[in-house]
Amino acid sequence: MVQEDNRSGGRPTLEAVAARAGVGRGTVSRVINGSSQVSPKAREAVLRAIEDLDYVPNRAARSLVTRRTDSIALVVSESEDRLFAEPFFAGVVRGVTAAIADTSTQLWLTMVNSSTDRGRVGRHLTPQHVDGVLLLSIHGDDPLPRMLEASGLPTVLGGRPTGFTPTNYVDVDNRAGARMAIDHLVERGRQHIATIAGPQDMLAGVARLEGYREGLQVAGLKADDELVAYGNFSETVALDAMRDLLARRPDIDAVFTASDPMAFGALRAIKESGRRIPDDIAVVGFDGSPLARTTDPPLSTVHQPAEAMGREMAALLLARIAGQPVAEPTVILAPDLIVRDSS
Repeated sequence: MVQEDNRSGGRPTLEAVAARAGVGRGTVSRVINGSSQVSPKAREAVLRAIEDLDYVPNRAARSLVTRRTDSIALVVSESEDRLFAEPFFAGVVRGVTAAIADTSTQLWLTMVNSSTDRGRVGRHLTPQHVDGVLLLSIHGDDPLPRMLEASGLPTVLGGRPTGFTPTNYVDVDNRAGARMAIDHLVERGRQHIATIAGPQDMLAGVARLEGYREGLQVAGLKADDELVAYGNFSETVALDAMRDLLARRPDIDAVFTASDPMAFGALRAIKESGRRIPDDIAVVGFDGSPLARTTDPPLSTVHQPAEAMGREMAALLLARIAGQPVAEPTVILAPDLIVRDSS
């Protein structure tokens, strides 16, 4: 059979590998699938035959044996514009790809931004298509997390959604990060600290606003609703929000924004008003975006380890897929404050 494959120039088969190694087809299959029920001598012979013949296992045939697709999905509940504009998402993707680099796992990425998208993606998220799912940037009462938990398909979330605690998720201590920002601004002598909060249908937005209010309370400063504006983590919305804050509270001497892109918008609005940064108004963002180093002045920011988040998410998911015990079903990563000239 080996001679027939060589003459035809066709792709070597499992049977050809078995014949070259002098073992049965089942032994070759067990070696390929990592079974321990193979003698060292037989394993060595099979591996040598695979190398000699340049054999590549048929993924479809292998999946029939292993019941796996060797694929995972990363589903991001954001628009394409946000996904590719904000460095946080790129960091998470880099972390995920690094974690699966030495495995046979393939990653496919999709965006969900409407009920139509959710229906389409939901129909594809089955064991016939993927071994597991990573969900990122979940808003409000998105049904995907509950649906996937109920289906039994291994799922890990990036961030905990509001109103629902999933089995496995990785998050940043958002409240503590916001506290760091406020503590820093208080230490700088700021008394009228505003915030542009993130969307309140996301726990990250809620927790960062809670950290802001907690920081003010501990410092003995009044939590004034006039000092709070709301955004969607984007620069353009924050630009208008900062303009409104300055119009109703001209005495603002600092602002904490729940994302770096919103800080970029705040910086623009403050400069438009003729105020100096940080002399008149200090600014601190949240993300640790590489772009924060390039603003004028360079932006102080709470760094959240996006790549580490992606690595931890992928590691949790691979363990779930393999049926391995998971010591820590949830992982909370610590942020840190990077102080630059904006504060």
